[in-house]
Amino acid sequence: MKIFTINDKKEAKFLRQKTADFDFSKYSKKETAELIKQMREIMETADGVGLSANQVGLDMRVFVVQIRATSRRSAESVASENRKFYAIFNPEVVKFSKEKIVMEEGCLSVPETFGLVERPEKITLVGQDKNGRKIKIKAWGLLARVLQHEVDHLNGILFINRTKEVYKLPTSEKQTL
Repeated sequence: MKIFTINDKKEAKFLRQKTADFDFSKYSKKETAELIKQMREIMETADGVGLSANQVGLDMRVFVVQIRATSRRSAESVASENRKFYAIFNPEVVKFSKEKIVMEEGCLSVPETFGLVERPEKITLVGQDKNGRKIKIKAWGLLARVLQHEVDHLNGILFINRTKEVYKLPTSEKQTL
């Protein structure tokens, strides 16, 4: 699996299509676990915080997210890289707060490009876990933003569709390989 980008016309077209529901009856628990493992590895290798199935060419409603867990403890404990991992199937945001926040977003499928995106500060997301059990997540802050970004992916919406201004990473800030 590789990450699809908008730089390739076929991949861009695929990224802009709504994905099909994940059908648990078509996959064994082992296959589902392997899918999650592969997506997590790809996301981590690319230094991402989220990755949707359609970003790796799969027409299914599933994404993985990994962000630092929020903590009210000291700076030392936060620096310990305590990360929370999610694998969510058939997600849907069912509640949005009226309060909105504008933050910079980027995307693995839109390389070296950023933009300011306004999103609800708090959300409630429903979906299923890796075993098909219903889950409900109340999220705020970075987690709420990342979950909304990934649900957008599954609906064929890219962050560049939600920003008024897109800007590229200056050449001086690009990492060299």
